Amino acid sequence: MKLTTMTQVTIDGVMQGNGGASDEDRRNGFERGGWARGAGDDETRTFITRTTQRAEAFLFGRRTYELFTSWGSTDQTRAHPIGAALNAAPKYVASTTLTAPRWENTTVLRGDLAAAIGELKATPGGELQVQGSGTLTRWLLENDLVDEMTLIVVPVILGQGARLFPQTGLDLALDLVESRVDSKGVTIQVHRPAGRPRYASA
Repeated sequence: MKLTTMTQVTIDGVMQGNGGASDEDRRNGFERGGWARGAGDDETRTFITRTTQRAEAFLFGRRTYELFTSWGSTDQTRAHPIGAALNAAPKYVASTTLTAPRWENTTVLRGDLAAAIGELKATPGGELQVQGSGTLTRWLLENDLVDEMTLIVVPVILGQGARLFPQTGLDLALDLVESRVDSKGVTIQVHRPAGRPRYASA
C-alpha cells in the first residue's frame, strides 16, 4: 500500500484544534479551536471526501484516533460519506498506551513501529492514509515512510497552537504533484518527499 497523509494547517502551520468544536483540543492553553470550520468551498469538501473514500486502511496517532472515535460514533456521522469510509476500513493506531480500542476493526501497533508499518506498506492494495496525527506524521517523514503528503492550507493565522512542523527539526525537499486554490482561498497541495534540500555553498 502507498502511505499518504492529509493534514489541515493554517498559514502559520498550526494544525491543533481544526475541527468544528472550539473545545476539541485545549492542550497547553489553546483557545482558538474550530478555525477550519466552514473553510473551503464545495470542490474542496468533495476533494477531502473523495480522498478519504479512496483509502484502503487508515493509520492514526492515539490522540487523533480518539477524536475520530468520538466523531464517528453518532448515527449522523456514520451516515456521512467520510464517516462511512472510516467505519468500514481497517484502522491502525500507533500507540504504546492504548489497550482497549473502542472502534470496531481497529488494530493497535506496538513494538517496532517502523517494521509494522513497513509490513502494512508491503501489503498489496491501495492507500494507507494518515489523517491529522501531527506527531505520527513527523515521525513517518523522519523515517522515510511517507509516499505522498497532502496539505490543506486554510487562510488564517492563529499565532498559537501546535504546529505540524516545529521550529527545528527535519529538513526535507518536496516535489509538487498537484495544487489548487479554491474560491475561499483554501490551498490544496499534494507533495512527494524528494530527499534532503540542497543548500548554497559556503
